[in-house]
Parts: sequence; C-alpha cells; structure tokens
Amino acid sequence: MKLPVLVGAMALVAHAALPPRVTECRTHEYHGKQAEARACFTRLLSAPDPYLRAEGQYGLGNYAAANNEFKAAEQRNPKDANLKVRWGRLLIEPFNKNYSDAASLFQEALEIDKKHSGALFGMALAASNGFDSKATEFARQALEAEPGLVEAQELLAQLALEDVNFAKAIEEANKALKMSPEALDAMAALAAVEAVEDRNPDVWLKKIAAINPRYGRGHAIVAHHLVLNRRYDEGIALYRKALELDPSYLEARSQLGINLMRMGKEAEAKQQLEQAFAAGFKESSTTNSLRLIDSYKNFATYKTPLSVLKLHKREAELLRIYFEPELLKCISTYEKKYKVKLPVPVQLEVYPDHEDFAVRTMGMPGLGASGVTFGTVVAMDSPSGRKPGTFHWAATLWHEMSHVFVLTATRHRVPRWFTEGVAVQEESAIYPDWGDRMTPEILMAIKEKKLLPVAELDRGFIRPSYPNQVIVSYFQGGRVIDFIKARWGFDKVLAMMNAFAKGTDTPEVVQTVLGVAPAEFDKQFLAYLEKEAGPVIAKFDEWRKVLRAAAAALKEKKHDEAIAEGEKAIAMYRDYVEGANGYEIVGEAALAKGDKAKAIDVYQRYAAVGGRKPDTLKKLALLQEQAGDKRAAAATLEKVNFIYPIKDDVMHKRLGEIYLGLANSPGAIREFRAWLAEKPNDRADANYHLARAYHAARQSDKAEEHLLEALEVAPGFRPAQKLLLELNAQKK
Repeated sequence: MKLPVLVGAMALVAHAALPPRVTECRTHEYHGKQAEARACFTRLLSAPDPYLRAEGQYGLGNYAAANNEFKAAEQRNPKDANLKVRWGRLLIEPFNKNYSDAASLFQEALEIDKKHSGALFGMALAASNGFDSKATEFARQALEAEPGLVEAQELLAQLALEDVNFAKAIEEANKALKMSPEALDAMAALAAVEAVEDRNPDVWLKKIAAINPRYGRGHAIVAHHLVLNRRYDEGIALYRKALELDPSYLEARSQLGINLMRMGKEAEAKQQLEQAFAAGFKESSTTNSLRLIDSYKNFATYKTPLSVLKLHKREAELLRIYFEPELLKCISTYEKKYKVKLPVPVQLEVYPDHEDFAVRTMGMPGLGASGVTFGTVVAMDSPSGRKPGTFHWAATLWHEMSHVFVLTATRHRVPRWFTEGVAVQEESAIYPDWGDRMTPEILMAIKEKKLLPVAELDRGFIRPSYPNQVIVSYFQGGRVIDFIKARWGFDKVLAMMNAFAKGTDTPEVVQTVLGVAPAEFDKQFLAYLEKEAGPVIAKFDEWRKVLRAAAAALKEKKHDEAIAEGEKAIAMYRDYVEGANGYEIVGEAALAKGDKAKAIDVYQRYAAVGGRKPDTLKKLALLQEQAGDKRAAAATLEKVNFIYPIKDDVMHKRLGEIYLGLANSPGAIREFRAWLAEKPNDRADANYHLARAYHAARQSDKAEEHLLEALEVAPGFRPAQKLLLELNAQKK
C-alpha cells in the first residue's frame, strides 16, 4: 500500500496558493478539530465559485461531487495550474487512486508552469505509488522550486524508509521538522524508524497526539513500513490502533482487512473489508479482496499436522497428488537445514487465476510474479494460471518455503536481498536444473556494471531504476549466496541469518560474519561472477549471429549446417534455453535427419541446463523410451510434472505404465491417480490401471475398489473381470 501524504496547512498555503477560507478549513482538519473543519467545509458549498465548492466537497469526503465541481471550475479556468494540481490531488486520494489521470493533470499544470512545486510534488506522489525511482527525483525538483515545501520533504523521508535507508530517512524527516515543528508525517517517519529498528516509537507518536489526538494516519504510516518489512502481526496491531484513534479512517480499515487476509484470518478480514466497503471505501484493493474472499468457497482445504493446502476445486484432486508431498518434503528438509521448527502449520494457497494471485500480492515491492510469502502463509500461481513452460511450480514452492523458514528464524528481521538470495539459491539446491538461468537481460546488466553493492542491494528489489532491475536483483542475490557458500560454506549463511535476527545491518553482518569489508566483498563477488558471465558476455554479439544462422539453416532445411551452428551457439551460451535456442534447433535438425541418438543427446543437455518447455521434454521422453531407456524417460517426465502436470492424461498414463514396467508401484499409483483425476473419457481403463498398480503394491483392498469402479462404468470390461477373479481367488 502507498499512503498519500496528508496535506499540512502551511504546506498547502505555500504550494498551491489556497484561498484563506480553504486554508482555515484544512488547518482545523490538520489539528483534529473535526467539527470545526466540517462546518468550515460545509460553508464552502454555498460559494459561487465552483473551485471553492470543489474544495468543500473534497474536505467533506464527497469525492464524486468534488470531481464534478473541479471539472466545472476547469472549464471556467482551463489555464489555472493550481486548480489542476488540486484536482489531481483529489484523484490520488485513497477513495479514488486514479494515478494515471492525476499524473495527466499534474503534467498539464507543468506545461503551464514548468516549475510549479505542487505539480512536481503531485508527480512524485503518483510515481511513489508504484515504487518508481522517479518519485525521489520529482520530490527534489519540487523542493528546488519551493524550498519550504514540507510535504515534499516528508515524502523524501518516507521514500528513504521504503529503501531501508534509515539514516537518510531520519535526516529527511528532521529537515521537514525544521521547516515546520508540526510536520506530522515527518514525526510518523521517525516513529517508523524506531519501530522497524526494534525501538519504542511512542515518543514520536505522543508528539503527534499532542498536535492532533485523532491522527490515526501516524500509526498507519508506521504499520505500512512494518508491513513492507514483512512484520505483518506488528503492522496489524498498529492499524488497529489507528482505527481506535479515528474509526472513520477507512483506508486503515481496508489495510487491516487486507493484512488479516494475508495472515490467513479470512473471517475477520472479511468483516473489516465489508465495513470499509459499506462506508463507501470501494477502491480496487478493497473490492478485489472481498471478491477473492468470496471465491474461497470454490477452494478445497486439505490439512495435515504440518500443513494447510488450499486448491481450487476444479483441479484440487490432481494437484494435491503433487503439491502436498512436495510441501511436506520442503518442511522436513528446511527444518533440518535451518534448524528451525515452525510454530504453526504452513498454509499454502494455489491460484489458477493469476488475477486472484495478484490481489494477494498488491502493494508489495520487489515480489516475484509467481509466489509470495506472508509469515507462515504462502500464496502462489497454479501451473494452470501460466503458459506451459514459463513457470516451474516446484521451484516456486521451494523458494517461498525458504522464506517461511528464514523469516521465522530471523523474526522477520532480515533484509530483502538476503531472504530472496537464499530462496533463489534453494531453487536449485536439490535439482540444479530447477533454478532460473542467466538471461540476456542479466548479462547486459553485468556488462554495463549495473549490479548494486551488497550494502545497497535491497534498492534493486524495492525501487528499481531501470527495466528488469528486480529480475537482475533476484539473480544477484542468489549468486551472492552461491558465492558465500562456495567461499565460506553454508554455515556462514546460517550465521548471517542469525546476525540479521539481532537487527544487525548488512555492512556489519558482512564484516563480522565473513571477515571482509563490504567493498572487498563486492570486489571478490564480481570476480567470482566474472568467471561465469565473462566468457558469455565476450561472445554475446557473436552468439546472436550464430544463433540466427542456425535458425535460418533449419528453416532452409540445411540440417547439417543447422546442427553445426546450433552447437556453436550452445557452446557460447549454454544457459540460454528460451525462445529459439540452440538445443531445440539442433534437436529438430537431428530428427529431420533421422539421427535420434543426436536428438536424445542435445535434448538431454537442454533438460539438464533447465529447459522447461513441456512439449520438448515429452519429445525427449518418447525418444528415450523408444531407445529402451525407460528410467531416463521416467526421469524426464518427472521434470514435466514439476512444471506442468495438468491437462495431459496421456502423459500420466504413459508414466504410470513405465513405472509399472520398472516395478515402481508407488510411482505407478501416483500417476494412475493423476490420470484418473484428469477426468479421462475412458474412466474404466484408468480405474483398471490404477487397480493393477495397487495389486503390484499388494494393496488388494484398493485394487478391488478400483476394479469395481471400472466394472461399474463398463460391466463387460474383460481385463478388469479377469484381475478381479484373480484377487478373489487369492482371498480363498
């Protein structure tokens, strides 16, 4: 969530040249004198000037009416920059959150007056909503245009807080207090620093109360920053306090509901969100969250002593077969690895609709697009919500579950780069092909020296300064942990985790745990990374030409040339498995020549390096099976199960039959169950095969159960009749 800066009276006078009558109303409001403010705003409604009426409606919270009055006022004065700024500020209010239209109005004001401080500050507010790095730039420009603009100075403190730069936040907040001793949001920023740093924020909250005893926003600002630092329980407590001070503060009520939902407390979340909605707070985060909660009736819940798994009913029967064992495996593995016992069962929610998942993650910076962790609650996309081959659900699960344990172990006191880096490293800790590859975007960031120092790496997740910086930061975080493991051992990673739990910052942790200064660490890390990336970067331009030549040769059916050029491309950049890649070009050319051995070889290399296209992997499995290597075929199809196990009953049947042939009855049972869960047309055959697997596992009762189901669907199905007779004979 982004909290728009509440406007202080003195700041308003300075930046927007407000009429004295409006300044009087805002001054009452700023000091918590609600009756006086309301009476003052009400008097404005009878003014002949639509602009004054707009300010009256704005102050009373009648935003639709205010919007209409601003529209009428602009028609009368289309070149009034102040009016455009005030209208834009209305659109940014939590009830509206129309940042694009607001930014257009601010831009129009700047076309009239390019140094209009209010318009520049408005642009800063609009940019800050999306954690855009331009927010700081606009705020500083506003201060250059008007050095006494308190609210711009307060925003800089908030932005520094979001960047986890507490020293800078304190500096900026103190500057605001020098401008005005009543800068409430500056005090709230200082309170947030105290809270996030595990000190008591009450000294600042009491100073706020002395100026405005109803200023719940002060507590909400602190709550906001605690939530950004993944300290959800503490944030929830402060949102509650904000509502005690001001029960009409509907944005705080909405945020309380959203964060309760994040922590798996859906009943109270719904209650709070419905209260906000009923009171007129119908902006998107509230309405979308209520819609999402209503959709939970379509989910099935499966519980074990260690886990709560929520799956959409239309795919629950199938996905449970894969997700629940993997979830329990994660818990068991990480308990040993991190030496942590979770206090409560983990709740995993899997969303087939990516938009529902997006609602779960809104307002959070630097998040991956496929999973998010809130304490011991994990939400993630279902494979069905993503294009096949673009999403590895098992790697995502292991990534998010790493967060659960690291956050628990550190009491949520850990920098984002470290927990993300550990999680990225965990993706490939069990199976090296699971982790994400070094993409061209990452290579270019390394080449252009865009990687951040370790002490500043959090900024790459929170406020990216160039496209793809978040992706680059995930990669860098993972490689930093890889480097620490390789250079010092995993015990040092655990030692760093324990140091962060005590509130130690990154520079001190690097110095004390690893025994090197952060600058020296950066130097050694870049040298480590250069060994991996340097040769690829050096040949990158040549690689692109070779890859294009390979693709062209394949298109022209020059198969030998396609193979030769494709192999060159692979040798230059083996990590590249996206789009048109060398592996698939060589494989297709080899098959066109009838060289199945070559195709198997190159497709196996594709799979080993992390290629994820299900169709390509299935092609490899078929070739392996035809070559008589059923174990390799089974291993390849298992890779597909971890990527896209849905909408393919043929694959599950095929893998089940392979496992039966390999005397792997548990694997056969799982795959035939999956085949049956896919609702195949021939349910009799699916039940019969599942019965065969249970029979091989010597589970006669279950075998008989599925034979009877097969015969219920197809009474004359002779293979089922025969096996049932065998079972009955064995009972005698």
